[in-house]
Amino acid sequence: MFKIIKEDKQTAARVGEFRTKSSIFSTPCFFPVATRGAIKGLSTKDLEEIGIEGILVNAYHLYLRPGIEVIKSCGGLHKFMGFNKTIITDSGGYQIFSLNNLRKLSDEGVTFQSYIDGKTIFLTPQDIIKAQIDIKTDIALPLDECVGGNSIAYKEALKAVERTIKWAKISKDYFDRNKTDGILFFAILQGSIFSDLRKMCLEEILKLKIDGLCIGGLSVGEEKNLRYNILSFICQLADKNYIRYFMGYGKPPEILEAIGLGVDLFDCVIPTRLGRTGTAFTDEGEIVIRNSPYIKDERPIEPNCNCYVCKNFSRAYIRHLINVGEMLGVMLLTYHNVYWYKKFIDEAKNAILEDRFLKFKKYFLSTYRETKNDN
Repeated sequence: MFKIIKEDKQTAARVGEFRTKSSIFSTPCFFPVATRGAIKGLSTKDLEEIGIEGILVNAYHLYLRPGIEVIKSCGGLHKFMGFNKTIITDSGGYQIFSLNNLRKLSDEGVTFQSYIDGKTIFLTPQDIIKAQIDIKTDIALPLDECVGGNSIAYKEALKAVERTIKWAKISKDYFDRNKTDGILFFAILQGSIFSDLRKMCLEEILKLKIDGLCIGGLSVGEEKNLRYNILSFICQLADKNYIRYFMGYGKPPEILEAIGLGVDLFDCVIPTRLGRTGTAFTDEGEIVIRNSPYIKDERPIEPNCNCYVCKNFSRAYIRHLINVGEMLGVMLLTYHNVYWYKKFIDEAKNAILEDRFLKFKKYFLSTYRETKNDN
């Protein structure tokens, strides 16, 4: 399933190849987030044009609406969406975590109130895996318990890790007895900022003969230095033959740091979410294109970009669309941002292959700026 193609000589960065029943994708790789079965502002044709190799879909949201039976009756998630490459289905552990006062956890599962109609729902780890099998995902993820950042108490983090391990075992047992040929199982590593808990969790989930390792609970408010220390610890400790998937991460400089530590796969809503608020990604950083300096700017968003948007539209036009509320503006910005993210990851990948990753990383970090307010 996972094959290492090239390892960097100066860092832990690597290039790999991962095979699922739907496609083969190369790593490092970025998967856009299609929470409810769609990338906001993009069609599957757009994703194909951009060259997106896979997406993340949230099983929790699909369970609530339209319902697993609807997708199952339509032939599975790929046919339902019209997307024929790799799909990872997140169990919804983070979404349930974010419900805070609307959910109750036990070793048997989670009880929560639907954000749609307030209905009380109880889901077991087995229910979550069954739903993912029924919709014919490529990669299924178990239910886990995510806790907060560096303010979390050790005792609370320990309890969450123990529950995550128990759910992983239950989920893998159900998966092995009921899986459809070709579906893979990734386990989620929790443990907050505590290295001993991360180690304990890793050792237990690797006993389950998983197909990949998800790094969870490391973009939920902890300090950056703690995040990178724990991430480095995990990548050094984990068997290098497992693909390492950092869930819910992140901004380009952060992704580059993680690649250098040995991470292979990322997903994040940032390129699409910022596109909806009028922010564009460029090689020099993020620009808030809805702002006044771009009123008469005839340049493309990024002069060095070959995407459909940059070949055909100016900053001035896109700014106009955003500011008058035309949905086309959001669609064009989202298209560009997702394209730019893929281009950025591909450039990092090529740098690893050509033994110049550290040079590429240093140059990128020296020229890239976080969101600049031009007003």
